[in-house]
Amino acid sequence: MSQSAESEATPTGGAQANRADTTLVVVTGLSGGGRSTVARALENVGFYVVDNLPQALMIEMAELVFAAGGAARRAAMVLDVRSRAFSTDLAGAIRALKERGFQPQVVFVEADDDVLIRRFESVRRSHPLQGEGRLADGIAVERGLLEEARDLADVIIDTSQLNVNQLRRRVEELFGGEDARRLRVTVLSFGFKYGLPPDADFVLDARFLPNPYWVPELREHTGRKPDVSRYVLGQDGAEAFVETYAQLIGDTSPGFEREGKRYLTVAVGCTGGKHRSVAIAEELASRLRAARLAANAQHRDLGRE
Repeated sequence: MSQSAESEATPTGGAQANRADTTLVVVTGLSGGGRSTVARALENVGFYVVDNLPQALMIEMAELVFAAGGAARRAAMVLDVRSRAFSTDLAGAIRALKERGFQPQVVFVEADDDVLIRRFESVRRSHPLQGEGRLADGIAVERGLLEEARDLADVIIDTSQLNVNQLRRRVEELFGGEDARRLRVTVLSFGFKYGLPPDADFVLDARFLPNPYWVPELREHTGRKPDVSRYVLGQDGAEAFVETYAQLIGDTSPGFEREGKRYLTVAVGCTGGKHRSVAIAEELASRLRAARLAANAQHRDLGRE
């Protein structure tokens, strides 16, 4: 038996380990959600990106990337319902890759219906699945087709409140580092009055703390300002709140990594997402970094008030 045939016949051991070293990202999601921006961002951090790849060719593409070796073993496959070969059995395709020894990471992009409609109308395009119906009809059909793909995702990016540059930075933060397999924690501040972040793994409520909005000299500033941060973090219970969640995330992160989770979103909310949640998110991310976790703070609703 030849060496290449032996590798194919034995999906364990050295061949499997080598394939596991190949970084494969599968990008899918709703039309208008930002797949093209994600693809360009991945190219910016050194990925070889294949757009509109038929699902039937995923294994062949993965093997080509594996055979290339070296730095070329970083590839992204963008799956699109516009492809005639598109299938809803993404779960089966992912399982087939894993049986070969690969460890694909699935990224799913989405947005609210009203946002998607505005995006299509702004470029005067029809939805690929709307047929003779309305834009909303095509979006609904696509959501149904991609329901299982969304459930499989390692990371879900809701782009409703993100512009192109914010989405690009998000992708580069997730995949741009040398250790892309390490658990990455995003501490995301938000305002409850604008809705919960749909991709949150933990939701923390900072509304038990006094609101700097009612302090005239702090009202117009944000939680990033030292005066506001000191005010928030100096309140009774704030220190224990941050420390408790820093400890919880630190204690659970090894388990998440063992189970193959690469991205963790910790959402910290207050009323408007301007003062308390921002200060807490910055402090929590700082403490997680001090504990040697890959953590960054992002602020979804900053600037909306």
